[in-house]
Amino acid sequence: MSKRDDFIALINTLKGLSTTISDEQRKGLLQRGVQQYSLTTDEATDILNASGLSIGEQVDYFDVLDIALSDLENRSESDIVNLIEAAHKKQYSESLKAGGRPRADGRTEEQWRTLLNQARDALTDQYKRQTHLTTFQTEELVSDTPSAPLFIENMALIPKGEFEMGSNEIDRFDDEKPVHTVFTDEFYIDQYPVTNADFKIFVDENPQWSKPKGLMRFMSLWYHDGYYLHHWYKNDYPEEISNHPVAHVSWYAAMAYAEWKGKRLPTEAEWEKAARGGLVSQKYPWGNTVDYKMANYGRNIGQTTPVGRYPANGYELYDMPGNVWEWCLDEWDSRFYMSSPTLNPVSGGSIDSISKYYTSSKAFHVIRGGSWYNSVKNLRVAKRGAAPPTYTNSSIGFRCAMSVKS
Repeated sequence: MSKRDDFIALINTLKGLSTTISDEQRKGLLQRGVQQYSLTTDEATDILNASGLSIGEQVDYFDVLDIALSDLENRSESDIVNLIEAAHKKQYSESLKAGGRPRADGRTEEQWRTLLNQARDALTDQYKRQTHLTTFQTEELVSDTPSAPLFIENMALIPKGEFEMGSNEIDRFDDEKPVHTVFTDEFYIDQYPVTNADFKIFVDENPQWSKPKGLMRFMSLWYHDGYYLHHWYKNDYPEEISNHPVAHVSWYAAMAYAEWKGKRLPTEAEWEKAARGGLVSQKYPWGNTVDYKMANYGRNIGQTTPVGRYPANGYELYDMPGNVWEWCLDEWDSRFYMSSPTLNPVSGGSIDSISKYYTSSKAFHVIRGGSWYNSVKNLRVAKRGAAPPTYTNSSIGFRCAMSVKS
C-alpha cells in the first residue's frame, strides 16, 4: 500500500474503535499524516474530513478498565491480554451487582457494561490497542509539555533503569569484564535492522551516498573500503533481498542514514540492554540456550534472511543476535568496562559530539550481535566486536535508535 493508503487504514481503524476524537487528537493526526505518511496538510485534512470522525469527548479505554499503562510494561502479549480480561471481569461483575443504581458519569449500568465490552474488545487486540494508544499520543504531539509516546512505528521504547552489562565467565575475553551496573535513560530502538529497501530510499534521496563508480570509487574511500554496497548492482539491490538487512555498509554510511532519519546509532550500552530483552544474567535474548530456530548464524543458511523471520525478544526486537552484526555509536575501547561511567556510558565522547563530528572519526567502532556467518558464541548478548569506520562486509549492518526528549 502507499503511505496515503496506510494513513487511511489508520483512520479507518480509529473509526472502528470510536467515531469520536478530541480536537487535540485531530491536530495530532494531521501532524502524523504530514510527518509520518508524507502527505500535504490539505491531503491529510481531506482524508480526515471524509472519514466521518467527529470532534467530541474521546473515551480512554484504559481509564474505563482502570488499567495504568505502567501495568503493561515488560509483560508478554498473553500476560497483557490476561490482565485486560481480569480487569473487565471485575468491573463487569461490580456493574451487575449495582443493579439500577444511577452512575456519577450519567450512564446507566447497562450503558457502562456496553462500554466495558468495547474497551475489552479493543485492548485485547494488539493492533487495535496500539492504535488506541496512538489516538491519545497525538495530544502529546501538540502539548506544551510533551512526554514520550509509548509507540513509534517500528520502534520499541526501552524503559529507563539499571541492568548488568558484560560477562565474568572465565573463558571470556577481558574486554567483556567486569560485569558492571549501568543505568540508561529510556530510548527508542528500531525493531528490525535497516533493510536494503530502506537504504535504497536513503541512497535515492542522498546521491552522495550512492554506490561509487569510476573515479568516484577511489575519491570516496574516505568513507568506505571500496566494497560499499558490494552486493548491489549499480544503485539497486537484487529484488529477492529487499527485506534482508542491508550489509556492506560502513559506519560512516550508517551514521549518515541515521542522521537523515532524525535518529542515531545506539550506544553500546543501549544495544546490550535492548538485546537482553529484560532478562538478567542470561547469555542470549531468550535465555541460556539458542538453536537454529531462534536466529540466523553459523552459516546454517549461508546468507542473510528477511528481517523478523525469527522470534522477538522480550522488548519485541527482532534479529538482535544473528543475521548481521550491528554498528554502534561508541568508539572501540577494549578496557572501557574497567572505568565505564554508570550513567549512560559512551566511549569516545558524548552522543552529541560523536554524532556532530562523525565524518572526522578515524577510530574503530563497536559492532554487536554476531551474524549469519559466525558461530554461536558470537550471538551472546555480552559479545563485543570492533571494526574501522570504513569497513564493509556481507555480515555487518545496523539499526537506529533515538533519544527520548524530555
